[in-house]
Formats: sequence, structure tokens, C-alpha cells
Amino acid sequence: MSNQNIKPTEGEMEILQVLWQKGNATVREVHEALNKKDSGYTTTLKLMQILHEKGMVERDTNQKTHIYKALVSQDKTEKQLVTKMIDNVFNGSAARLVMQALGNHSASADEIDEIKKYLDSLK
Repeated sequence: MSNQNIKPTEGEMEILQVLWQKGNATVREVHEALNKKDSGYTTTLKLMQILHEKGMVERDTNQKTHIYKALVSQDKTEKQLVTKMIDNVFNGSAARLVMQALGNHSASADEIDEIKKYLDSLK
């Protein structure tokens, strides 16, 4: 799957997050990990089937209970989505994205140190 084709919806991203964390999982395991009270098992199943059709997850059908695994990497997906957001929302300005992110969310001291180290490595 090429980076150009990674376009998960919000619901699909939530499922991918679970699969990246767990590695392999059944629909039931993903559904329970999502812990959504407003969404049923069949909704999770349908979203996972769509992800499979898009080529973003693989499905092992060798057993009665199908096992799903993410085919797209978390790193590539994040990079593609952030690049799209920078281009479409922040008019190409990575600095505006960072300032907005840090202005809207509290970063821990460890996160700030990590950010500083990364910025120093760019110099």
C-alpha cells in the first residue's frame, strides 16, 4: 500500500491504533479495547471489513474466529496524515501546527525534553 492511499476515517484510525498496540486481534478484542458505549460490535466488524477492503489490514481466516493485523505502519500513517494536515490546515507551516498543538494540549516535562532534543538535532 502506498502512502498516497492511506486515508483512514476517524473510526478506522481508532481500530488501527488498537491493532498497532496489540499486533493481532479479533473483532471482539478490538471492540472491547475501543470500549465504546455508543457503537455496537457489528459497527466495529464493518469498519474492520472496510479496512480489509482498503488493504490496510489483513485477515487470517484459517480459524473460526478471524484474526486481523494492520498492514500499514503506524509511522507511515502518522507521517502521511500529519503532512496532509500541515498542507491543508496550516498552509504548509509545520511551525503553526506545533504551536497550535502545544498551545492546546499540556505537554509533560519529559515530552518537552524530547521535543527540545529533537529540535537540537535539526540544527
